[in-house]
Amino acid sequence: MGDTMSRNVAILGAGGRMGRALTRGLMKGSVEGLRLSAAVERSDHPELGQDIGILAGTGLAKIALICDLGACASDLDVAIDFSDPIATAGHAKELAHIGRPLVIGTTGFTSEERTKIERAASKIAIVLAPNMSLGVNLLFGLAKQAARSLKENGYDVEIIERHHRHKKDAPSGTALGLGEAVAEGLGLRLPDVARYGRNETTGERTSAEIGFHAIRGGDFVGDHTVLFATTGECMELSHRATSRDTFATGALTAAAWVCNRPPGLYTMQEVLGLPPEHACGQPI
Repeated sequence: MGDTMSRNVAILGAGGRMGRALTRGLMKGSVEGLRLSAAVERSDHPELGQDIGILAGTGLAKIALICDLGACASDLDVAIDFSDPIATAGHAKELAHIGRPLVIGTTGFTSEERTKIERAASKIAIVLAPNMSLGVNLLFGLAKQAARSLKENGYDVEIIERHHRHKKDAPSGTALGLGEAVAEGLGLRLPDVARYGRNETTGERTSAEIGFHAIRGGDFVGDHTVLFATTGECMELSHRATSRDTFATGALTAAAWVCNRPPGLYTMQEVLGLPPEHACGQPI
């Protein structure tokens, strides 16, 4: 393992958009005390064997893209995972076995995959966050506070998100996190009130309903809006990401923070030191 002054970081899902952003962040030293030690991808990735620094556009890193987490296990202090739900759940189990902490930015988990992660968190420290940016994590708290303040005043809540054409899950993990925050503010359970899109004849909107709408197209990094609407007025809380670098810096901050933490499942609000009122339920 690396010493206390330098943590060795393995990127899981390194060949993807976020993996390359993390590589750039590590090679530029965005967060002090972290060093790129391994880049892992699925076994059929077309760029296996290539240098991850070249792939990320930062120059030679002398670290090849590999497909075996076990091959680099002895030389890592912490892993950051932006792969896919099935792979992430497997990685969590493997890292629990070797006793290394994990930061998860993957979204779209099934209840079974979420359970596997929770089991791993009984043995290692895991940061699980639908979004790593400071702005979005502030937005979770603002959305919950607004919902709490407006819940007796007849406001309808709709959540609209926009992402690039390649995103596989919908709604986004961040949109679901915002839905959890709003539901908590309203004193409701999100599964009881979520409404995912509308088509054909839906009838009138109910008062106990949180609507979700997912837009996919172009190269949107991530836009999220929580809309509170009532007769005569509308209020919107929005966040727009213009670069994946903000998510990468957040994930690297979480990686530095989670080292030496006791086993457990942690939130990004805890990493950022945000007050308790900003905490929200984690989406599945």
